[in-house]
Amino acid sequence: MRSTDTLDRIDLNILRILQQDGRIANVELARRVNLSPTPCLERVRRLERDGYIRQYVALLDPEKMERGLAAFIEVRLDRTTPDVFQIFADAVGRMDEIQEAHMVAGGFDYLIKVRVADMAAYRAFLGDKLSSIQGVAQTHTYMVMEEVKNTHVVPVPKG
Repeated sequence: MRSTDTLDRIDLNILRILQQDGRIANVELARRVNLSPTPCLERVRRLERDGYIRQYVALLDPEKMERGLAAFIEVRLDRTTPDVFQIFADAVGRMDEIQEAHMVAGGFDYLIKVRVADMAAYRAFLGDKLSSIQGVAQTHTYMVMEEVKNTHVVPVPKG
């Protein structure tokens, strides 16, 4: 994958704008970056092809989707071997409640973010799903009381 050093000011502006509004019309995007529509579309396609743009999505309201309760869970495995890591990763990948899962360095092995309807749904998730994964030795949960910042935006370097 190319680094951002190979992107010019226009490419970086396109990325900034598309992060905020992935549904912007190409004509409007071209106007905002001072290009004609055809070269603008060619740049967007190149950015997609080169992997700078991974996908376009709709961001849903968790409350309206009955997933208003968020929690972060530290997971400690009983062994840190490649097979246990793979078992955990495969199981986590199949769980809709998990929005993010990160292997981390430090006092535990994984930090995961879950979204569920309520505390009863969380209890069921923890007991029936997460804790039953082979190799999970211990979990520690942090319930989200207030979401202070939640963004999908990746900082784009100044061009």
